[in-house]
Amino acid sequence: MATVVAFHAHPDDEVLMTGGTLARAASEGHRVVIVVATDGAMGEVGQGEAPRIGELRASAAALGVARVVHLGYADSGNGKVLFPDPPDRARFVRADPREAAERLAAILREERATVLLSYDANGGYGHRDHVRVHEVGRLAADEAGVRRVLEATIPRDVVARVLKLVDWLRLPVRHDAVTPGTAYSVRSGITHRVNVRGFARQKQTALAAHRSQLNGTGRLAPVMRVLVRLPAPLFGLLLGREWFIDTSQAAPSGVAGDIFQTAG
Repeated sequence: MATVVAFHAHPDDEVLMTGGTLARAASEGHRVVIVVATDGAMGEVGQGEAPRIGELRASAAALGVARVVHLGYADSGNGKVLFPDPPDRARFVRADPREAAERLAAILREERATVLLSYDANGGYGHRDHVRVHEVGRLAADEAGVRRVLEATIPRDVVARVLKLVDWLRLPVRHDAVTPGTAYSVRSGITHRVNVRGFARQKQTALAAHRSQLNGTGRLAPVMRVLVRLPAPLFGLLLGREWFIDTSQAAPSGVAGDIFQTAG
Protein backbone atom coordinates (compact mmCIF):
# COMPACT_ATOMS: atom_id res chain seq x y z
CA MET A 1 0.00 0.00 0.00
CA ALA A 2 1.15 3.54 -0.79
CA THR A 3 0.98 6.83 1.10
CA VAL A 4 -0.51 9.76 -0.80
CA VAL A 5 0.10 13.28 0.51
CA ALA A 6 -2.11 15.96 -1.02
CA PHE A 7 -0.74 19.48 -0.59
CA HIS A 8 -3.32 22.27 -0.88
CA ALA A 9 -3.48 26.01 -0.35
CA HIS A 10 -6.76 26.43 1.55
CA PRO A 11 -9.50 24.35 3.16
CA ASP A 12 -12.02 23.33 0.44
CA ASP A 13 -9.35 23.10 -2.31
CA GLU A 14 -8.88 19.45 -1.38
CA VAL A 15 -12.42 18.65 -2.54
CA LEU A 16 -12.70 20.53 -5.79
CA MET A 17 -9.39 19.44 -7.31
CA THR A 18 -8.60 16.06 -5.73
CA GLY A 19 -11.51 14.91 -3.54
CA GLY A 20 -12.54 11.95 -5.66
CA THR A 21 -8.97 10.80 -6.16
CA LEU A 22 -8.31 10.91 -2.41
CA ALA A 23 -11.52 9.00 -1.65
CA ARG A 24 -10.64 6.40 -4.28
CA ALA A 25 -7.11 5.94 -2.93
CA ALA A 26 -8.40 5.60 0.64
CA SER A 27 -11.03 3.05 -0.42
CA GLU A 28 -8.29 0.95 -2.02
CA GLY A 29 -6.43 0.80 1.30
CA HIS A 30 -3.79 3.46 0.72
CA ARG A 31 -2.91 5.94 3.46
CA VAL A 32 -4.05 9.44 2.51
CA VAL A 33 -2.81 12.64 4.17
CA ILE A 34 -3.91 16.22 3.48
CA VAL A 35 -1.46 19.05 4.14
CA VAL A 36 -2.94 22.54 3.86
CA ALA A 37 -0.64 25.55 3.67
CA THR A 38 -3.05 28.10 5.14
CA ASP A 39 -5.94 28.15 7.57
CA GLY A 40 -8.12 30.01 5.09
CA ALA A 41 -8.57 32.92 7.50
CA MET A 42 -7.93 36.44 6.25
CA GLY A 43 -8.14 38.03 9.70
CA GLU A 44 -6.92 37.17 13.17
CA VAL A 45 -8.06 33.79 14.43
CA GLY A 46 -7.36 34.15 18.13
CA GLN A 47 -7.08 31.18 20.42
CA GLY A 48 -7.72 27.67 19.16
CA GLU A 49 -8.09 26.18 15.71
CA ALA A 50 -9.34 28.30 12.81
CA PRO A 51 -12.97 27.42 11.92
CA ARG A 52 -12.07 26.44 8.37
CA ILE A 53 -9.53 23.90 9.63
CA GLY A 54 -12.35 22.27 11.56
CA GLU A 55 -14.38 22.12 8.35
CA LEU A 56 -11.37 20.61 6.60
CA ARG A 57 -11.22 17.84 9.19
CA ALA A 58 -14.90 17.03 8.59
CA SER A 59 -14.28 17.02 4.83
CA ALA A 60 -11.27 14.76 5.25
CA ALA A 61 -13.29 12.31 7.32
CA ALA A 62 -15.87 12.06 4.53
CA LEU A 63 -13.09 11.25 2.05
CA GLY A 64 -11.45 8.64 4.27
CA VAL A 65 -8.32 10.71 4.89
CA ALA A 66 -6.13 9.46 7.74
CA ARG A 67 -4.45 12.71 8.76
CA VAL A 68 -4.78 16.49 8.29
CA VAL A 69 -1.88 18.91 8.84
CA HIS A 70 -1.82 22.71 8.70
CA LEU A 71 1.63 24.09 7.82
CA GLY A 72 0.96 27.16 9.93
CA TYR A 73 0.49 29.97 7.43
CA ALA A 74 -2.31 32.49 6.89
CA ASP A 75 -4.39 32.95 3.74
CA SER A 76 -2.86 35.54 1.41
CA GLY A 77 -6.13 36.36 -0.32
CA ASN A 78 -6.56 36.87 -4.05
CA GLY A 79 -7.20 40.60 -4.19
CA LYS A 80 -4.86 43.29 -5.45
CA VAL A 81 -4.00 44.30 -1.89
CA LEU A 82 -1.95 41.95 0.26
CA PHE A 83 -2.97 42.55 3.87
CA PRO A 84 -0.42 42.66 6.72
CA ASP A 85 0.48 39.41 8.44
CA PRO A 86 -1.56 38.41 11.49
CA PRO A 87 0.43 38.64 14.76
CA ASP A 88 0.99 34.89 15.07
CA ARG A 89 1.79 33.72 11.54
CA ALA A 90 2.94 34.85 8.10
CA ARG A 91 0.77 34.93 5.03
CA PHE A 92 1.80 32.05 2.82
CA VAL A 93 2.93 34.16 -0.13
CA ARG A 94 5.29 36.10 2.18
CA ALA A 95 6.83 32.97 3.69
CA ASP A 96 10.30 31.85 2.73
CA PRO A 97 9.61 29.11 0.12
CA ARG A 98 12.49 26.98 1.37
CA GLU A 99 11.33 27.20 4.97
CA ALA A 100 7.81 26.19 3.89
CA ALA A 101 9.27 23.39 1.77
CA GLU A 102 11.22 22.05 4.73
CA ARG A 103 8.04 21.96 6.82
CA LEU A 104 6.32 19.97 4.08
CA ALA A 105 9.38 17.78 3.46
CA ALA A 106 9.44 16.81 7.15
CA ILE A 107 5.88 15.50 6.80
CA LEU A 108 6.73 13.69 3.56
CA ARG A 109 9.66 11.96 5.25
CA GLU A 110 7.63 11.13 8.36
CA GLU A 111 4.85 9.63 6.25
CA ARG A 112 7.26 7.95 3.81
CA ALA A 113 5.17 9.45 1.04
CA THR A 114 4.95 7.58 -2.23
CA VAL A 115 3.03 10.23 -4.17
CA LEU A 116 2.72 13.98 -3.66
CA LEU A 117 -0.29 15.75 -5.16
CA SER A 118 0.29 19.44 -5.76
CA TYR A 119 -0.81 22.15 -8.29
CA ASP A 120 0.21 22.97 -11.84
CA ALA A 121 2.62 25.81 -12.63
CA ASN A 122 -0.21 28.32 -13.07
CA GLY A 123 -1.62 27.52 -9.65
CA GLY A 124 -4.84 26.68 -11.49
CA TYR A 125 -6.36 30.08 -12.14
CA GLY A 126 -3.40 31.99 -10.75
CA HIS A 127 -4.22 32.51 -7.07
CA ARG A 128 -0.94 33.55 -5.43
CA ASP A 129 -1.23 30.90 -2.71
CA HIS A 130 -1.84 28.23 -5.34
CA VAL A 131 1.22 29.29 -7.31
CA ARG A 132 3.23 29.12 -4.10
CA VAL A 133 1.90 25.59 -3.45
CA HIS A 134 3.32 24.57 -6.82
CA GLU A 135 6.70 26.10 -5.98
CA VAL A 136 6.88 24.74 -2.44
CA GLY A 137 5.61 21.32 -3.47
CA ARG A 138 8.42 20.85 -5.98
CA LEU A 139 11.07 22.00 -3.52
CA ALA A 140 9.73 19.70 -0.79
CA ALA A 141 9.55 16.68 -3.08
CA ASP A 142 13.19 17.17 -4.07
CA GLU A 143 14.21 17.64 -0.43
CA ALA A 144 12.36 14.52 0.75
CA GLY A 145 13.19 12.37 -2.26
CA VAL A 146 9.59 11.87 -3.40
CA ARG A 147 9.84 10.95 -7.07
CA ARG A 148 6.15 10.83 -7.95
CA VAL A 149 4.67 14.33 -8.05
CA LEU A 150 1.30 14.75 -9.73
CA GLU A 151 0.06 18.30 -10.19
CA ALA A 152 -3.71 18.79 -10.08
CA THR A 153 -5.14 20.78 -12.98
CA ILE A 154 -8.04 21.04 -15.45
CA PRO A 155 -7.83 21.05 -19.26
CA ARG A 156 -8.20 24.60 -20.56
CA ASP A 157 -10.83 23.59 -23.10
CA VAL A 158 -12.99 22.25 -20.28
CA VAL A 159 -12.58 25.51 -18.35
CA ALA A 160 -13.54 27.53 -21.43
CA ARG A 161 -16.70 25.46 -21.98
CA VAL A 162 -17.75 25.82 -18.36
CA LEU A 163 -17.29 29.59 -18.42
CA LYS A 164 -19.33 29.87 -21.62
CA LEU A 165 -22.09 27.83 -20.00
CA VAL A 166 -22.01 30.06 -16.90
CA ASP A 167 -22.41 33.14 -19.10
CA TRP A 168 -25.13 31.55 -21.25
CA LEU A 169 -27.15 30.56 -18.17
CA ARG A 170 -26.47 33.98 -16.61
CA LEU A 171 -25.40 32.36 -13.37
CA PRO A 172 -24.36 34.79 -10.61
CA VAL A 173 -20.78 33.54 -10.57
CA ARG A 174 -17.80 35.86 -10.82
CA HIS A 175 -15.05 34.43 -12.98
CA ASP A 176 -13.11 37.57 -13.82
CA ALA A 177 -10.02 36.08 -12.15
CA VAL A 178 -9.94 33.21 -14.67
CA THR A 179 -8.27 33.80 -18.04
CA PRO A 180 -9.19 30.78 -20.21
CA GLY A 181 -6.10 31.09 -22.43
CA THR A 182 -3.59 30.94 -19.59
CA ALA A 183 -5.34 29.31 -16.62
CA TYR A 184 -4.79 25.66 -15.73
CA SER A 185 -3.16 23.46 -18.43
CA VAL A 186 -3.30 22.49 -22.06
CA ARG A 187 -4.83 19.06 -22.60
CA SER A 188 -1.73 17.73 -24.38
CA GLY A 189 0.32 18.08 -21.19
CA ILE A 190 -2.06 16.13 -18.97
CA THR A 191 -0.81 12.66 -18.03
CA HIS A 192 -3.61 11.41 -15.75
CA ARG A 193 -7.40 11.53 -16.04
CA VAL A 194 -8.98 9.81 -13.05
CA ASN A 195 -12.59 8.60 -13.12
CA VAL A 196 -14.07 9.36 -9.69
CA ARG A 197 -17.79 9.11 -10.45
CA GLY A 198 -18.04 6.18 -8.07
CA PHE A 199 -17.01 8.50 -5.24
CA ALA A 200 -19.41 11.32 -6.04
CA ARG A 201 -21.31 10.96 -2.76
CA GLN A 202 -18.14 11.19 -0.66
CA LYS A 203 -16.90 14.17 -2.66
CA GLN A 204 -20.27 15.91 -2.34
CA THR A 205 -20.41 15.26 1.42
CA ALA A 206 -16.88 16.63 1.78
CA LEU A 207 -17.85 19.78 -0.12
CA ALA A 208 -20.89 20.26 2.13
CA ALA A 209 -18.60 20.19 5.18
CA HIS A 210 -17.24 23.61 4.18
CA ARG A 211 -20.21 25.47 5.59
CA SER A 212 -18.49 28.84 5.89
CA GLN A 213 -17.82 28.85 2.15
CA LEU A 214 -21.27 27.59 1.21
CA ASN A 215 -22.92 30.30 3.28
CA GLY A 216 -20.39 33.01 2.46
CA THR A 217 -20.13 35.62 -0.25
CA GLY A 218 -17.16 34.21 -2.15
CA ARG A 219 -17.16 33.96 -5.92
CA LEU A 220 -17.84 30.20 -5.87
CA ALA A 221 -20.44 30.19 -3.08
CA PRO A 222 -23.50 30.16 -5.42
CA VAL A 223 -22.09 27.23 -7.38
CA MET A 224 -21.15 25.30 -4.25
CA ARG A 225 -24.68 25.71 -2.87
CA VAL A 226 -26.11 24.26 -6.08
CA LEU A 227 -23.60 21.40 -6.23
CA VAL A 228 -24.28 20.10 -2.72
CA ARG A 229 -28.01 19.86 -3.49
CA LEU A 230 -27.66 17.87 -6.70
CA PRO A 231 -28.48 14.14 -6.84
CA ALA A 232 -25.21 12.26 -6.41
CA PRO A 233 -25.28 10.75 -9.95
CA LEU A 234 -25.62 14.22 -11.48
CA PHE A 235 -22.89 15.58 -9.19
CA GLY A 236 -20.68 12.73 -10.39
CA LEU A 237 -21.47 13.51 -14.01
CA LEU A 238 -20.33 17.11 -13.53
CA LEU A 239 -17.35 16.52 -11.23
CA GLY A 240 -16.51 12.92 -11.98
CA ARG A 241 -13.11 13.53 -13.58
CA GLU A 242 -9.92 14.81 -11.99
CA TRP A 243 -6.77 15.63 -13.95
CA PHE A 244 -3.07 15.62 -13.11
CA ILE A 245 0.32 16.25 -14.69
CA ASP A 246 3.19 13.90 -13.87
CA THR A 247 6.16 16.24 -13.67
CA SER A 248 8.58 13.46 -14.58
CA GLN A 249 7.03 12.98 -18.04
CA ALA A 250 7.95 15.76 -20.45
CA ALA A 251 6.08 14.34 -23.44
CA PRO A 252 3.42 11.79 -22.42
CA SER A 253 2.29 9.42 -25.16
CA GLY A 254 -0.92 8.46 -23.37
CA VAL A 255 -3.13 9.22 -20.40
CA ALA A 256 -3.26 7.03 -17.30
CA GLY A 257 -6.47 6.46 -15.38
CA ASP A 258 -4.94 5.92 -11.94
CA ILE A 259 -2.45 8.04 -9.98
CA PHE A 260 -0.36 4.95 -9.25
CA GLN A 261 0.12 4.25 -12.97
CA THR A 262 2.50 5.90 -15.39
CA ALA A 263 1.06 7.40 -18.56
CA GLY A 264 1.91 5.29 -21.60
